[in-house]
Amino acid sequence: MATEVKVPTLGESITEATLGEWLKQPGDAVARDEPVASLETDKVAIEVPSPVAGTMGDQLVKAGDTVAVGAVIAHVEAGGALPASSPVNPEGAGENIEAKEAPRADEEEEGPHLTLSPAVRRIVLEHHLDPSKIKGTGKDGRLTKDDVLAAAAEGEKPEPASAPAKAGALAPRQDWVPASAGTQERREERVRMTRLRQTVARRLKEAQNTAAILTTFNDVDMSAVMAARAKYKDLFEKKHGIRLGFMAFFVKAAALAAHDVPAVNASIDGEEIVYHDYFDVSVAVSAPQGLVVPVVRDAQALSFAEIEKRIADFGKRAKEGTLTLAEMQGGTFTISNGGVFGSLLSTPIINPPQSAVLGMHRIEERPVVIDGQIVARPMMYLALSYDHRLIDGREAVTFLVRMKEALEDPTRLLIDL
Repeated sequence: MATEVKVPTLGESITEATLGEWLKQPGDAVARDEPVASLETDKVAIEVPSPVAGTMGDQLVKAGDTVAVGAVIAHVEAGGALPASSPVNPEGAGENIEAKEAPRADEEEEGPHLTLSPAVRRIVLEHHLDPSKIKGTGKDGRLTKDDVLAAAAEGEKPEPASAPAKAGALAPRQDWVPASAGTQERREERVRMTRLRQTVARRLKEAQNTAAILTTFNDVDMSAVMAARAKYKDLFEKKHGIRLGFMAFFVKAAALAAHDVPAVNASIDGEEIVYHDYFDVSVAVSAPQGLVVPVVRDAQALSFAEIEKRIADFGKRAKEGTLTLAEMQGGTFTISNGGVFGSLLSTPIINPPQSAVLGMHRIEERPVVIDGQIVARPMMYLALSYDHRLIDGREAVTFLVRMKEALEDPTRLLIDL
């Protein structure tokens, strides 16, 4: 008996999604609650579990199709999967028997991480990698884009079939030939934008069209923060079971500054300004499908350890694809750390209905003048992009100055100065 596989409830106000990929193919054995498909919504990827144990049946939609909540997308046949030697057509359709016996390309090696998403498969092919030799960090050991890119950076490539080159010689790229050779056409690839990327593009453009975005900058001497981390990192980790990072300092400093400049933590609703007595920080973290912004709620009341634990948990679950929609809704302010990617300076775009976003950047030693002497200091540029309809330049500058003061003298974070 066939059981319907339906699109689950996706969250408040979300009525449809895009089928990202099928994780099971017709004829595959599936366990109850085992994911059979991946859906992409405006914010997250959601896996569709099998309602029963059995064999994957017919699939009613294909990757890239838009599906509504509650729609039937496939069927699961009750009972175990057919053995490879079982005839599909007992009346002599030998070609069907052979087709059943022939393994699919993604079944030649065992392991759940070899169910590759289109984006991961493309990177594997581009870099000539063997996915069976890469350790997956995603859910159930699946490969993520970060896993494959890391393997590519380590130079994991199969040995070329041709004879080895002379010592010291550089091997030519196997996928490139000079245009004059005329043996290979130039190629292009068109890839459908994910629903998440479409939504990001639309919202960022809406922000530019709606808000009067302006960016102001300041720099921070990170000597005091780095010294505090070096002095207390071992004790902190021993007591709290989490590393002491930079983000806790910046979240606490931003909360302190927002207390003095409440417009930075406010939003516009029609003709009204909404001020918040809480500081819910959207923190940008990397996920296989791009950056996502889970929310650290009531950050003004959290300890350093609580902030670090929540951010670490968000980062881990973002890579696994297990963040929920509720965890990414309702932020009042955003912090984006482009410094982890090497960014020196940027102008981040606000995330409506929020009115401001803080951009962190890389730390590098630069010459500064202190007490008339030129010395080297670990400096970081801060960028605050804000909606000028609500926040004046004076308020934006004051906010960054308050952050600078708190980060250059972290004691202020403890005594609320």
